Amino acid sequence: MIIVGYTPTPEGEAALEHAIGEAHNHGDELLVVNVSAQSDPPDETFATDTEVAAVQARLDAEGLRYTLRQLVRGKDAADEILDLSQEHHVRGIVIGVRHRSPVGKLLLGSNSQRILLEARCPVIAVKAAR
Repeated sequence: MIIVGYTPTPEGEAALEHAIGEAHNHGDELLVVNVSAQSDPPDETFATDTEVAAVQARLDAEGLRYTLRQLVRGKDAADEILDLSQEHHVRGIVIGVRHRSPVGKLLLGSNSQRILLEARCPVIAVKAAR
């Protein structure tokens, strides 16, 4: 199983695209995870029903085994993905990344950085095409 951290952004789409290729190449099931730490209002990276349906349609068309989970449990994306990776003993994690200034990382933290540093399995960080 491979976890893919999905957001309806160019980075999230790049991560999903790469994870689809990995799943085809290695016969893995995907666990697509979209997280919001809060529900009212949800984080801007929380997919709408339309965006979720589009992801499901794409994965169905690819013929892949997958589970898509939207989580709103008061945890940030890094915590959710790291916890799920241990719970499911995944083969790897695929995340999308974007360029951030050093000050931006210091002030805002970085889910991607935490996943890269704390995951106990391989992590593939994918940049979106510009």
